[in-house]
Amino acid sequence: MRRCGVEPDFFVRENLSWALMRLPADDVLPRLQRELTSKNLFARTQAVHALSKIGDRRAWPWITADLLHDPDDDLARTAWRAAAALVPDDEVSALAGELVKELGRGDDGDRMALSVALLGLGEPAVTPVQAAMKSPESAVAEHARATELMRTPPTSPSPGPSRRPNASSPRAARRADSPLEAHTLTQRAYNDSPFRACEV
Repeated sequence: MRRCGVEPDFFVRENLSWALMRLPADDVLPRLQRELTSKNLFARTQAVHALSKIGDRRAWPWITADLLHDPDDDLARTAWRAAAALVPDDEVSALAGELVKELGRGDDGDRMALSVALLGLGEPAVTPVQAAMKSPESAVAEHARATELMRTPPTSPSPGPSRRPNASSPRAARRADSPLEAHTLTQRAYNDSPFRACEV
C-alpha cells in the first residue's frame, strides 16, 4: 500500500494494484479508505484506482462528488473510472448526471476517459449526453457529440441505447485477467474513438 503511493512506474503500480486485488477485501478496503484522505495526492489517486480494480461495491460511497470533480485531472479521471465500475444499479442515473458536468474538461485523453465511463453506464447516460450536445459551451457540446458517436458509430447496423457496458468499459476492464489486458482494453477504446481520429 505504501509503495503504491510513491511508485513512479505505471506498470509497477498496476501490478501492485492487482496484488491488492488478490488479498482479502476485508483487510484491504479499510486501508484504501484511509488513503483517500491522505495529503499525498498520488496516494489518493492510487487508492481510487485500486478500488476500481477490486470492484467491491462497499466502496461506492467513498467515491464522492468531490473526487469526481477534483481539480487534479489524474485524480478526477481515476474517480470517473472507479465510479462507473462500482456504482449500484439504482444510482447509475444520478452518477450519469454528475459525470456529464465534466464534459468538455481537459485534453483528449481526459475526455476519452470520461466518455468511456459514461458509455459504461449504458442507457441511463444516453439522455444526459444527448442534452449536453445542445450546450451553449462549444467544448461541452463537442465532447458530448464525440461521446454519442462512440455509442452509435456510423457503421452500427442498429443504433440505439446500449443496455450493457461495452468491451472497453470500466466494468469490462475491471474483469480483465491481467494488468496488460486491462491496459489493452482501455487502449482499444481510445484507438477506436473520435479523439484518436482527431490526432491523425
